[in-house]
Amino acid sequence: MGGIAGSKKLKRQMAPSFWGIERKNKRFVITVRPGPHKKDRSIPTAVLLRDTIKKVSTLKEAKATIYNGQVNVDGVTRKSLHHSIGLMDVVEFEGSSDIYRLVPQNKRVLTPIIIDTNEKSKKIVKVTSKTTIKSGKIQLGFHDGRTLITDTKVNVGDSCLLQIPEQKILELLKLENGCMIIVTKGNNAGQIGHVDKINEGTFSLPKIIDLVINDKKIKIPAELVMVIGKEKPVIKVRW
Repeated sequence: MGGIAGSKKLKRQMAPSFWGIERKNKRFVITVRPGPHKKDRSIPTAVLLRDTIKKVSTLKEAKATIYNGQVNVDGVTRKSLHHSIGLMDVVEFEGSSDIYRLVPQNKRVLTPIIIDTNEKSKKIVKVTSKTTIKSGKIQLGFHDGRTLITDTKVNVGDSCLLQIPEQKILELLKLENGCMIIVTKGNNAGQIGHVDKINEGTFSLPKIIDLVINDKKIKIPAELVMVIGKEKPVIKVRW
């Protein structure tokens, strides 16, 4: 039987800055394995627990917490040290009243924020693919790797407010003029603004969004934004 692809460790100097690890410590650190999020946009469970949120102080304590099934991501127990935790994921720990959501903030791709208990079953996901299957229904693919078969009329680039872990669409958040978005990557990561204009892309050029952020207009590729509401975010996305 073959092993799971990908290395289990990474040189600390090569780790993303948003992990929050100490650089001048041991040579290697646990890394993410293939999973729902891209490697450069996620944090491994053990690192999140020990270095980012600092719920434990050592890797040994992190292993005990994770292997004992005390870590839930999006309502599902995760027992892997390397599980990739990424954008909009909801994380809770048994024995702790704090519930976290990972969001972009202050130019960082991912920052954990504490949310209220009544929001732990809600998550915004971005539609990244749309396919018609044999039954004539639509299968949607989301940014966190999950898929959903639905009759809801939705386009790639829109977002959905999901009830997790049931994966029920609670609200459709369309990418359109006037909608509210959050920038998910780049120098403006974490900035929140409204769409002023959508410039459709071509075969060689990406779709470009004209945004108004704090009365300042910028242009940004559509792949770097996520719709989070109309007049205000439908869930908490910043401190």
